[in-house]
Amino acid sequence: MKHINYIILFSLCATLFVADANAGNTDRVGQAGAVELLLNPWARSSGFNSMNSATVQGIEAMRLNAGGLARMGLGSLNEESKTQVLFASTDYLGGSGVTLSAFGFGQRMGESGVLGLNVVSMSFGEQDVTTISAPEGGTGATFEIQLLNLGISYARSFSNSIHVGFVGRIVSESIFDVTASGMAFDMGIQYVTGPHDNVHFGVSLRNIGTPMQFNGDGLSVKLPVESGYNVTVKNQADRFELPSVLNIGLGYDMHLDSADRHVLGFVGNFTSNAFNKDYLGGGISYTYNKRFSVRAAYRYEDGLDGDLDFTERTSEFTGLSAGVSVEVPIKEGGPSIGFDYAYRATASYNNNHTIGVRLNL
Repeated sequence: MKHINYIILFSLCATLFVADANAGNTDRVGQAGAVELLLNPWARSSGFNSMNSATVQGIEAMRLNAGGLARMGLGSLNEESKTQVLFASTDYLGGSGVTLSAFGFGQRMGESGVLGLNVVSMSFGEQDVTTISAPEGGTGATFEIQLLNLGISYARSFSNSIHVGFVGRIVSESIFDVTASGMAFDMGIQYVTGPHDNVHFGVSLRNIGTPMQFNGDGLSVKLPVESGYNVTVKNQADRFELPSVLNIGLGYDMHLDSADRHVLGFVGNFTSNAFNKDYLGGGISYTYNKRFSVRAAYRYEDGLDGDLDFTERTSEFTGLSAGVSVEVPIKEGGPSIGFDYAYRATASYNNNHTIGVRLNL
């Protein structure tokens, strides 16, 4: 009962916070910035279309529900692992030239705490420099857009059932000679119960932080005045908010045999967006002997109707996703290595493809 009270209190606080931010208000679509904070760079949870906030664990939990970081290693071949290392790369909107790259590191601190670090960057390739006299990029010069965020997290298990985590994240965006930076904070809780720890409930509040504003020489322009003189005018960019979201998730694992070699998993999730439409969806997975798993999910939001053309759709994604994972031991009874792949269907591009490598040491 004490644990349930904690869950209810956390859920109420999170709901009230997001409600105060006009959660789910479609009139505010496009008014937030740093939307890269909503993108999931990790393969396993991308295969679930990020619908597994109640069951996600380890480094990937830093993107959905920080409480899951405390459960690092559970469900893997090396459940006693003290260290986890992740690498992932996403071909975002295949054919667009946009890539997401991510690195994560987790270290167990004592019996119940885990310290996590992750770095996520978004690359758009080289862009042509344009000027007033050469608006089509005839200058021959190029520049790169850099979107980068660095997250540090700490999660702790207060019992076998309740796991709480927090993330602090530095957000940086730079375009040529214009930059913006800010801080974002996440908090999350996972509650696990059932005869096999197979019933999951999770709540997370993400991207609560400081407004961001672009500054730099790129906002200045020289204008001619009388007598051949120029005057430098600096434009003032508006501040923008971070895309805060509230996740409420459920999960259930069905053990199909007494040895727990065959496990069928179900997840569901509701996401309330402060600056976008809300999401609702679920997924299913099958795991064999902790070595092989497949998953698929669907996420629904208004505007995904397949009959709509690209001028009417409000999301490039169709809502479908799938993934597969393979894990093998590096040493029997010791460290293990896993390989993950995720697919997310898009309407116009060549879909999203994410590959990842996991080390449980």
